[in-house]
Amino acid sequence: MKPSLITQSPEILGGTPVFYGTRVPIQTLIDYLAGGETLDEFLDNFPSVSREQAIEFLQSASNLLMEKVHETAN
Repeated sequence: MKPSLITQSPEILGGTPVFYGTRVPIQTLIDYLAGGETLDEFLDNFPSVSREQAIEFLQSASNLLMEKVHETAN
């Protein structure tokens, strides 16, 4: 993941990983999607997160997961 996608600082929500330039935890997006909400609903409720940030995060998370799956399969 690009360093400018997610940031972590003790001064922002006690070090919780957030979308860069926001105070929105990445876990919030995961929780929304796991709860059956759509990406559009998340973005409507958290306008400080751009669509590009959310999609890039999801793509990066998917890529990392697939790498782990391939590692354990070999």
